[in-house]
Amino acid sequence: MGDTWSGSYMIYAKHRAGPPPGAFEAVRLVTPNISGRMDNLRAAILRPQLRRLDSQCQAWNDRYHVVDRALGQVAGLTRVKRPQQEKFVATSYQFLLLDWSGDAIRDMVARCLARGVELKWFGAVEPVGFTSRYDSWTYAPSSPMPSSDRVLHSIIDMRLPLTFSLEDCVMVARIIGEEVTLAFAASG
Repeated sequence: MGDTWSGSYMIYAKHRAGPPPGAFEAVRLVTPNISGRMDNLRAAILRPQLRRLDSQCQAWNDRYHVVDRALGQVAGLTRVKRPQQEKFVATSYQFLLLDWSGDAIRDMVARCLARGVELKWFGAVEPVGFTSRYDSWTYAPSSPMPSSDRVLHSIIDMRLPLTFSLEDCVMVARIIGEEVTLAFAASG
């Protein structure tokens, strides 16, 4: 089982070796993504990294806060309000485009990508990469959940790698803000 359950089948088009794409198509919606794998090599590499864990967590959160502040006044974009007492490690940033049409969201995501900012949209009907909704998990039948569906339709996610400087985060947030503002103004 091992790597078969790790979710790598969701980005099979990026793999250079492996079975033909049809093999992945057959399992991608019926196999749960359990991204938990640890072997001896990964464990050995992890041990020295634990010494830097606190500073790495702070660096991720610094990037998160830069993006969050920069997107604070963007019309049409809903930021996730985090409780003051919450302790988190923000390896990614999420925001909502509540009640936007699928076409408007797809267009905004495409325009950001054209400017070098890759965003993931969780509201697409078909899973893309590691985005998915409960109703695409054919291995776990469900009933519609309108309130959850509204939120899922609107979630946008962006990774915050530590290779981004704080200045990079300002620029990325500026691009997102400009594209959301453009799209929101066009829809209103």
